[in-house]
Amino acid sequence: MMNNKNKQLNPDAQFQPYATQPMGSAQDDEIDLRELFSVIWQGKWLIIAITAVFAIGSVIFAINQPNIYKSEALLAPADSEQGGGGLGALAGQFGGLASMAGINLGGGGGVDKTQMAIEVMKSRQFTSDFIQNHNILPDLMAAKKWNIADNSISYDEDVYNAADNKWLREVQLPFKPEPSMQEAYKEFSKIIAVNAAKDTGMVTVSVEHLSPQVAQQWVNWLVADINNEMKQRDVAEANRSKAFLQTQIQQTNVADIRTILYKLIEEQTKTIMFAEVRDEYVFKTIDPAFVPEEKAKPKRALICVLGTMLGGMLAVMLVLIRYFVRKD
Repeated sequence: MMNNKNKQLNPDAQFQPYATQPMGSAQDDEIDLRELFSVIWQGKWLIIAITAVFAIGSVIFAINQPNIYKSEALLAPADSEQGGGGLGALAGQFGGLASMAGINLGGGGGVDKTQMAIEVMKSRQFTSDFIQNHNILPDLMAAKKWNIADNSISYDEDVYNAADNKWLREVQLPFKPEPSMQEAYKEFSKIIAVNAAKDTGMVTVSVEHLSPQVAQQWVNWLVADINNEMKQRDVAEANRSKAFLQTQIQQTNVADIRTILYKLIEEQTKTIMFAEVRDEYVFKTIDPAFVPEEKAKPKRALICVLGTMLGGMLAVMLVLIRYFVRKD
């Protein structure tokens, strides 16, 4: 009877374990969080030691990184007064008349000359010719330090002997002591940037190097070489067009058709003459390359901060992992 009365007096007694369970879970979570901070606090000296090692290492690494200088030039697409070379450029003007003569001049469309010049500048063939013509392979692949006192470049003695002009690096086949043009292209692609602004159409050419003078010189050479390369291509196309038109003249006796063909040859001759007298054929220099006085990289302060943060995070993870492994 007494038990029944107690049950009646406490009708919710049977539900008490379920009512107190959420509070117990919250307490467990709080204890786990306290335990976590306790573990970190107990391993504070290990965390400090590892973080200090990473901090010192990042400082040493940042100090040993050589300064890299960046020189750039701002270019504008040159106006093509002659309307471009080749028969394709003449199709819009003389396409109808030429079709009456049975001559196909091709479509008037084509790749934008500025964009084509940019892609040519990035190509393997142009880069290989640039490296070989200017003999810059040692400065590209073996440069170790720039001496500001005498404006000279020191080379890695294990890679290149400047006195004997001999490559000494040890590599496995199929590579050779002297770097191939494929290797040189990969390295050159890392230090050159050619970008065109979509809103203005301006083109920026930049080069990064240990020596600020070398960076400036390479930018100037790149601009001059791409102008010359595109000029030679248009002249060669115009000459082929002239040869084709002259062949067509010999195959017809109709006076009107011959007049059209002579007009087309005249246009090609103008293209060749225009190219020969113009140095800035594709790009006009708006802001020439300069010798930079300040380094572009490395960002030594950022390297030190990131290295220290990485060390701290790894140290905390190590302390926690060690604790939970021992606990299990």
